[in-house]
Amino acid sequence: MDSTASRLARLKAEGGRLAAMPLRDLLAADPGRAHRMALRVGPLYANFARQHVDDDALHALHAVAQASGMDKAIHSLLQGEPVNRSEGRPALHSALRSAPCSTLATPTVVHATEAATAARQRMAGLAATLRGSSVTDLVHVGIGGSDLGPRLALDALRDFGDGRFRIHFLSNVDAHAATRLLAGLDPARTAAVLVSKSFGTQETLLNGQLVCEWLGGGERLYAVSANPSRAEAFGIDPARVLPMWDWVGGRYSLWSAVGFPVLLALGEEGFARMLAGAEAMDRHFLEAPADANLPLLHALIAVWNRNVEGHATQAVLPYDERLRLLPAYLQQLVMESLGKRVDHEGRAIDHDTVPVLWGGAGTDCQHSFFQALHQGTQVVPAEFVGVVRPDHAHAEQHRVLLSHLLAQMEGLANGDVGATPAQHSPGNRPSTLLLLDRLDPCSFGSLLAFYEHSVYAQSVLWGINAFDQFGVELGKRLAGGLLPVLEGRAEAQDPVSAALVAEIRARG
Repeated sequence: MDSTASRLARLKAEGGRLAAMPLRDLLAADPGRAHRMALRVGPLYANFARQHVDDDALHALHAVAQASGMDKAIHSLLQGEPVNRSEGRPALHSALRSAPCSTLATPTVVHATEAATAARQRMAGLAATLRGSSVTDLVHVGIGGSDLGPRLALDALRDFGDGRFRIHFLSNVDAHAATRLLAGLDPARTAAVLVSKSFGTQETLLNGQLVCEWLGGGERLYAVSANPSRAEAFGIDPARVLPMWDWVGGRYSLWSAVGFPVLLALGEEGFARMLAGAEAMDRHFLEAPADANLPLLHALIAVWNRNVEGHATQAVLPYDERLRLLPAYLQQLVMESLGKRVDHEGRAIDHDTVPVLWGGAGTDCQHSFFQALHQGTQVVPAEFVGVVRPDHAHAEQHRVLLSHLLAQMEGLANGDVGATPAQHSPGNRPSTLLLLDRLDPCSFGSLLAFYEHSVYAQSVLWGINAFDQFGVELGKRLAGGLLPVLEGRAEAQDPVSAALVAEIRARG
């Protein structure tokens, strides 16, 4: 049987052929490469010319995708089949942003889309009520997928709101975060929304209780949950509880009622434009041929860098301050989805999967970790994200920003001989450019959906499930056992934990 490992192994022959051909030679030998290895989908342009692949390598990668059943897998995802095999359910985040009459529709998708449409109508009604109130601030309480997406969206799209509300985020169970946040707010003019799929997330419930007490009760508390009875037991009026569903994972849930503060800040039209941008990418992923499918090409390059080039990390470098939270968002999307060590049948895999993803906003990060990118011993593939047209009037500063983006990519690829060994930069370090025409709700939605689909395509190539996250539960379970130890009601079973608890209690 043609296994994932054997398919990936065949790619290494292509890697061996290219090993002696640095990027500068690939570029010099192929003048048309910069145009041929680029794709545009609506407002998003991508250029892969500085990745260490050539046409033959790309052909081999596409053969792997075909052998992996990629075309069927894409249809299975977007038509609501149970692609989350370990939990026996579909992953219907794309249904949250499609119309009920969508050509993507199957009965499963239609049902999900109708539920999402009804939820958006309720979101709009609650937003209208808040707009008619004296509330000026909303505290969004959630963690992980219940926090990162809305936090990124509002930081990126703040300029497209009317400024009627100030939105604040509270995720960390460390009460320093809550006390600092609430110290600057007026409880008489503040509302809060608690977001938890199970409504059993310890950090969210503790922070929610703290905020509820600070507000003086639950009259201005809202909730988003797949377990409304728990939210109601917490003291939240059922009329202020918005739905989630088990067919949408937290890290894919921005498009649902989890995005309530985004709708509140941007208005219904702005939120709808974000969904429309994502839906356009859904259609592209479904309908584009393999050699012109942008999320698929991105996924193939990611697999090449991980399994052929052997790169264990990946840097994401947004050259737009409004996208500064993108690396943190992608850390969850990519590493929670692809951090798996067994296949769909529960068998241990014998190939590498997810790289460690990290990054920061340019130009700030040029003055921190770029030294290691250019001259360190470990090659780190870099993904640069830029915006052509800014939403400010300072043209010279934007030209300087873009000049730095382009210069860093050029330097990573071509290197520099230098006058001394210490000044030598070897180059041959791969990078991709993602370029938005403008950062607005539509292009932002397209960008995030693009990343979602790339992650899914990578999971298909690796034969793993992108939609479970059982590893996340281990730490939660262990913490539940250690809390009574810290309280003095139990003894730690692990000897190191016992020693550490003793030190904490002695100093507390």
